[in-house]
Amino acid sequence: MKYLFKTILTVFAGFFAVGVILVMAAYVYVAPELPSVSTLKDIRLQTPLRVYTREKRLIAEFGEKRRIPVEFSEIPKPMVDAFLAIEDARFFEHPGIDYRGLLRAAAVLLQTGEKKQGGSTITMQLARNYFLTSERTYIRKIKEIFLALLIEREFDKREILNLYLNKIFLGHRAYGVGAAAEVYYGKSSDQLDLAQIAMIAGLPKAPSHYNPLSYPEVAVKRRNLVLQRMLELDMISRDEYEKGAASPITASRRRVSIETAAPYVAEMVRAEMVDRYGSSAYTGGYEVITTVKGKYQEYADDSLKKSLIAYDLRHGWRDVDQSFNLKVNDPVTILADYSPLGNLQPAVITRLSGVTAAAVLKDGSEAILDEAAYVWGRKYRTENHRGLPPNRADELVSVGDLVWLEQRDDSWLLRQLPAVQGAIVALAADTGAVLALSGGFDFSLSKFNRVLQARRQPGSSFKPFVYSAALTRGYTPASVVVDAPVVFSESGTSQDWRPSNYSRKFSGPIRLRQALKDSRNLVSVRLVDSLGIRETIQHVLRFGFDRTGLPHNLTFALGSGAISPLELAAGYAAFANGGFKIEPYFISEVYSDGRLEFRAEPPIVCPSCSSDTLVEDGGEAVPGNAFA
Repeated sequence: MKYLFKTILTVFAGFFAVGVILVMAAYVYVAPELPSVSTLKDIRLQTPLRVYTREKRLIAEFGEKRRIPVEFSEIPKPMVDAFLAIEDARFFEHPGIDYRGLLRAAAVLLQTGEKKQGGSTITMQLARNYFLTSERTYIRKIKEIFLALLIEREFDKREILNLYLNKIFLGHRAYGVGAAAEVYYGKSSDQLDLAQIAMIAGLPKAPSHYNPLSYPEVAVKRRNLVLQRMLELDMISRDEYEKGAASPITASRRRVSIETAAPYVAEMVRAEMVDRYGSSAYTGGYEVITTVKGKYQEYADDSLKKSLIAYDLRHGWRDVDQSFNLKVNDPVTILADYSPLGNLQPAVITRLSGVTAAAVLKDGSEAILDEAAYVWGRKYRTENHRGLPPNRADELVSVGDLVWLEQRDDSWLLRQLPAVQGAIVALAADTGAVLALSGGFDFSLSKFNRVLQARRQPGSSFKPFVYSAALTRGYTPASVVVDAPVVFSESGTSQDWRPSNYSRKFSGPIRLRQALKDSRNLVSVRLVDSLGIRETIQHVLRFGFDRTGLPHNLTFALGSGAISPLELAAGYAAFANGGFKIEPYFISEVYSDGRLEFRAEPPIVCPSCSSDTLVEDGGEAVPGNAFA
């Protein structure tokens, strides 16, 4: 017996020695490829780019990954317990490796020849998520084990758990429990009930397979397994388990909750941030505070949409773009492919009865259109001509037609997508801050930003800049200029130019202030001819206009150049700013993980001081010269 015991002890010692040698050999083999776990201390969680108004109302979010970092103290205890129960019940006991779990996984491998169980602890999962790939190889597993041991030496358990709960992928672009709570339930993690917590805790093993949005029945079984484990570990009571297990699925696909709609501003910010920071703009945790004021933006959007629709109505009904056979197509199914545009809702005409029509909306509800809904709909003939007013609904629409409706109080009005586009921008005249901006009727309809990208003839709105040139050259508001026909001959050609007033009437001698008020074309042309085209253009350029958009001929006086709405607004701001030029800007502050990265400091002129005295009020002082 003594000999047998000695033999067993020797064999065991031999196996132990071989095991130690193998472990050391494995470490020597993979050690050069192991990253430094100390870098976890400097890890910046890849959070998306978020854009806000100046009041911190969310405008947009950009980024592949949805992540809302939360501190460990902010994570509710049931959430922590749920993850520990299903992923690593002995987390606070093992040194980063659960030898029991590894032995179970090895036993399954020996019995079945398949790697059905990984035996990974939360620390090992953290190592894999931060430093390794998800490939299932023995080398990766060895690296994972050694990294887990190193992580446990470098960090305490709470730090490890906090990193894990903020990093783990939980489906639908959600990384971490904060983002998952928002994506699936539209709540913060501390607002979830036990059933919702268990649902999220069940996702790490296979986020796509156990997802409540994709596979609800499988997700419920996984959720209840989490609850069962919590019950077995005395983390919850029997009543809590039964209540949670009986709870229905409350998860739904949640989009980012936009508080202020300003998509054109959001795209301007996105492009600027990528230009500054490259692709890290999407993952660096940047928060951009814009100069936009939420209420102003709402007013601007509403005003632009209403103005474009009003213009469209004045030009008549152009017929519908699409029509469907309702015998083979259900209206709600048709409308699934259409989204609201501007302030208009898509609908399908389902019934016609004399002066009334019925239409189905996206949600399946019915809208009744009476005569007041389409009385405006005289047929479009040309830009300046329309047909007769309609007497019946079927003169405009037919059953199966896709139409657009606008809701006014409790009534629905027939509309059409405007054939004309527009833009609006509002600036703070003293700083150049963009207070509101919209580049079109609807961003999803056209992403072309007409505030920045459209260069149009400003027409008579350009005349104040011409008149300001005259004032700098000795003219006064009381100066008299002749408003009478004039002919200009272009050198080298036989063509004459005969400018005229819009009214085709002439006032004769007229004071400069009255000519500007009445927008007399001939006075503007005479001023440029008197001042000189070159000299007038040089003056106008001081307002910030692009030289390439200004023609070097007398038509320049009538606004025949190509100017963007933003340039024109900035030019006008100089008049309101006492003659000082401003530079439009739309980014006020940039933060990265809460740290201030950038703050705009526009030049500010003191409005209560003389032109030679300046103060610095949140901006940089500038020389006291007009058009600085």
